[in-house]
Amino acid sequence: MKKFLDADHPMFARAWVRWATVLVPAAWTVFEAYSESWLWAAVFGGLAAYAFFMLIVKGPSAGS
Repeated sequence: MKKFLDADHPMFARAWVRWATVLVPAAWTVFEAYSESWLWAAVFGGLAAYAFFMLIVKGPSAGS
């Protein structure tokens, strides 16, 4: 089964791409919270948290 967000994909080889993938939904979370749209803020916050864990904390494997 394929991963939902694969840090070993060649697109995520550059650190700035990994960080952008985290920061864009994080910024959108702030916008939705400011607009008091709490459901969408929670959805995008969850996506940003998942991307942060998969791309920054775990990161690409050493063999890639």
